[in-house]
Amino acid sequence: MYDLADALPDAEIDPGTNLLIAGPPLTGKRELAFDILANGANRGDGSIVVTTKDSADKILETFTETVDAGTEPDVGVVDCVTKQRGIGTVDADPRIKYASSPVDMTGIGIKLSEFLQEFYEGRGLTENRVLLHSVSTLLMYSDLQTVFRFLHVFTGRIQSADAMGLYVIDSTAHDDQTMNTLKQLFDAVIELEEADDGEEPEIRTAGLSR
Repeated sequence: MYDLADALPDAEIDPGTNLLIAGPPLTGKRELAFDILANGANRGDGSIVVTTKDSADKILETFTETVDAGTEPDVGVVDCVTKQRGIGTVDADPRIKYASSPVDMTGIGIKLSEFLQEFYEGRGLTENRVLLHSVSTLLMYSDLQTVFRFLHVFTGRIQSADAMGLYVIDSTAHDDQTMNTLKQLFDAVIELEEADDGEEPEIRTAGLSR
């Protein structure tokens, strides 16, 4: 079983579950996702991040700051940004695999599978958490049908690996039809809503047993 850290302390997540984290900008979606990822790393789970927005270096820096001090997490990053931008260096770091761009969905899927196989077979990690940040970026580069097909395969891979999938999306960047179409792919949705000034964003869940 997986858990969702301090955000939803009573929620128990079955292996193979895919969770969509949705909300407007600046409601803490990314932070929540990293907290859930780090919570697993602190207890020995593997952590894989597919990043379509930030470079692997930035992801690793954020993740290192989120996990407990002294923890040496098993982490892998599929970087879909650095090669496309042509800025920065493609490091020879075993923690990083590179896809050519967010459009390279075949490459992204292959790199994810390589990490999952490495974590399971090479490191004996039976519980792994996978974060895709973000679905909105994929939709900037490809149409809904293409992204839907990709996520259908991606979520299936998470399910068959008994991992937990986390997917971040900016709900205000897409129309209701797009959101409703994508939500079909996920076992549960965590929605963050804007709150009044000075208050924490409200978290609503659908499909989670509490």
